[in-house]
Amino acid sequence: MKSVSGKKLCKIVEKKGWILKKITGSHHIYTKLSENKIISIPVQRNQDLKIGTLKSIMKIAELLENDLL
Repeated sequence: MKSVSGKKLCKIVEKKGWILKKITGSHHIYTKLSENKIISIPVQRNQDLKIGTLKSIMKIAELLENDLL
């Protein structure tokens, strides 16, 4: 699995219907009202996310590896 930056992941989840609720420090908090879910994406100096963090966010957001391309 290819890692992506937090900034790029934010753009991907926004295309999938997630709404930016607030920004707390370097974390962007997204919500999806239809599913009552919340995800927090760390956006730190355009660094790539660690694979474990990325997989966890993808699981909650129901993203596939193809969505990251």
